[in-house]
Amino acid sequence: MEKDDFIVPGISATVSFTSIREIIHDHPQWPRSRLSRELCDMWGWYGSNGQRKDMACRDLLLKLENAGHITLPPRRRPSPNGFRNRQLKLVFHDTSEISCPLKALLPLRIESVSKGADDDIFRCLVSCYHYLARFLILPWVKVPHLASHILSQVIRRLSGDWEGKYGHGVSLVETFVDTSRYRGTCYQAANWRYLGQTKGRTRNDRDHSMEVPVKDIYAYPVDKGFRERLCHER
Repeated sequence: MEKDDFIVPGISATVSFTSIREIIHDHPQWPRSRLSRELCDMWGWYGSNGQRKDMACRDLLLKLENAGHITLPPRRRPSPNGFRNRQLKLVFHDTSEISCPLKALLPLRIESVSKGADDDIFRCLVSCYHYLARFLILPWVKVPHLASHILSQVIRRLSGDWEGKYGHGVSLVETFVDTSRYRGTCYQAANWRYLGQTKGRTRNDRDHSMEVPVKDIYAYPVDKGFRERLCHER
């Protein structure tokens, strides 16, 4: 028999598979979004800004379903995950080499990608050159110090952008560098802190049987009081 109670970081209330199953059974008309909101209220799962940790709850429910502990109500609409559901639109883009000193390009403007033409070209570039959708200088851009400069500019506005979209700021950011392919030079130049290395496993490697590249771990404190905020977050 499976252990019914389990611990969720940030929740002081008792959480059990049975209680989640009962709520799903008693309210079959609830969509998944309503279910996650109600569970947040029941568990007292709120961020420091007082808002429900709705996305974290949805992620938890999906993991529990994938593990066979619960059965969620059917989806009422396609997942909003654009990369999974959206057919790629190929967009023409100039790949002429850009090779010059950084000062020749300054000042640079950092913009958030919005729907429309910007969104189409962004998704096209990510699909063609970087499937992980993470930080990347395109291969035809050869400008010394550009990567570290962009990192610094992005960090300055990250917390504000995050606050506007998700309702809370960012205290600390982290990244992982595959040491078999990269050296992490741009993170070092942008004053990110080296924390150590991974163990060559993934979070899904419960049987210690998977072998993945060892990665360097870097972090950058966005908020000077990040230790206090992260250690006291509930």
